[in-house]
Amino acid sequence: MIHDFFTMAANLKNVSRQGWIDKLSISEPESVADHSYSMAIMCMVISDLEDYDFEKTLRMTLLHDLAESITGDITPDKISQEKKMTLENDAFDEIMQYLPAELKSQYLKIWNEYQQNDSPESKIVHQIDKLEMVLQAKQYVKEGHSIDEMNPFIETARKEITHPKLKELLDHVLFGK
Repeated sequence: MIHDFFTMAANLKNVSRQGWIDKLSISEPESVADHSYSMAIMCMVISDLEDYDFEKTLRMTLLHDLAESITGDITPDKISQEKKMTLENDAFDEIMQYLPAELKSQYLKIWNEYQQNDSPESKIVHQIDKLEMVLQAKQYVKEGHSIDEMNPFIETARKEITHPKLKELLDHVLFGK
């Protein structure tokens, strides 16, 4: 059973980040696994610097897009937030069936906390998600895409990043400050 869980998680290496395809026509964008790895590194550092529960933020980061191994990366403009959440919750439950009950319960609790976005850890993970997106956008600019194409991604990050340290990092990424 655990083998099936690992297989589903590994499938994230084959799921492309859809926003880069839809908005920039990038034929081979980063995968969801690429994104999650970058976020995990960022969560490690930010958790240590800002005294967040590292284990919780890391678990949350590793789980936050796991459902996409079944649903694919659904962008916010494709379906309603409620429908997206239902699809992802159903997919997450399906994936969890391959784990022992104690792990399923533990991971479901972290998943729900992330979805509710009302704990300090869930809030920082959501914001790191947006910061990582801007770092990737800057990478695509280095590869020849115009900064103007990145504006929707940058504006989303500017709106959603409220943590002072992450705002500072965002300004550094965008302006070299």
